[in-house]
Amino acid sequence: MEGRFAVSVLPMPQSAELEQLLTQLDADRAWLLEQIDRGRWPELRLDLAALERELGQMLSRASEQQDEPGRK
Repeated sequence: MEGRFAVSVLPMPQSAELEQLLTQLDADRAWLLEQIDRGRWPELRLDLAALERELGQMLSRASEQQDEPGRK
């Protein structure tokens, strides 16, 4: 079965678990931004800055979706 991928469906984490995950990812994003601002890994600065921006956008979307009415 070449060229086919198995798709695994994971159960949705509980709200508290998801909130904890989002909080940890945001802390990691902030740490990464601090390291970039301090000049660490200058050869990777552009790529890491792009990663930090994308992670921030993803976390914002995830938080907004979690806050939607009707979601528990």
